This record gives sequence, structure tokens and C-alpha cells, in this order.
Amino acid sequence: MEDVKEKVHYISVTGIIKKGGKYLICKRSPNEKIFPSKWCVPGGKLTHSDFINTKKDTSDHWLNIFEKVLEREIYEETGIKIKNIGYVSSLVLLRPNGFSGVIVSLFADYSHGEIKLNDSELVDCAWVDLDEAKNYDLIENIYEQLVKVSKLGNN
Repeated sequence: MEDVKEKVHYISVTGIIKKGGKYLICKRSPNEKIFPSKWCVPGGKLTHSDFINTKKDTSDHWLNIFEKVLEREIYEETGIKIKNIGYVSSLVLLRPNGFSGVIVSLFADYSHGEIKLNDSELVDCAWVDLDEAKNYDLIENIYEQLVKVSKLGNN
């Protein structure tokens, strides 16, 4: 039997949320397995339950799953709603358990709602501009993604 780790990956979706000229960053719990107490952008893992009990968009497929996961995760973790979702980048890392993690980074505009951190994974948050973001202990490559999104315009 083929090695499961060769083909199975954790898939996460993260979101750079824009509100005016500021971006939402969040501090991870010290109890997180990966990047404890580091600042990041909100997001989470794609799970089977994100689609399996919903109507398919075609006879065989569920469409726009990354966008749907991002909307769910942002709402669950922060209590806010987002709109105008777009693609930023993707990356892979090795998790402590030896499985790979694929992270799809998206951007979105803040739509509405008050931030209420509802998730034990995040312990603090801030709306920051690019200069302010430099003062936070960000996970590597988050700052570069903020810069990339800032160059897309409509900020």
C-alpha cells in the first residue's frame, strides 16, 4: 500500500482581510501546535464537513470551496463577515506529525460585524497598516503577503 503521507495533506485557507488601509492580524494561542503565540491572519482547515452534507454545485462537484471555508472560518474566529474574495498565494509546510500542510492564502474586504474572538485558537487581534504590521511577531511570509495585497489596489 502506498504511503498515506505521500498523497494526504492538511489544507488550510487563510484570509488577509482589508478594511480601508488596514489589515486584520491575529495572535495565535500559546497552546497551538504550529506557530504558538505568533501573529497571523485568520483562517483554518478545510474539513470533510465543509461540503459533504451540502448540495453539489454540479453533478459531481462542490465549487468555490476555499471561499466558503474562508467565510466560515473568519466568521467563527472573529465574528465578522467578508466580501470580494480573491487569491493571494499558496505554500506548503511540514507539520510536526510529518504530514504536509497546504495553505491557500486569499484576501477579502471587511463587510460588517464587530470583532469578537470566539475561537480558543486566537487570543488577540489588531487592525494594522503595513508600517504597524512590522511591530508584530508575524509568522514568516505574512508581511510579504500583506504587501502583495496592498499592491492589488482598492485599498
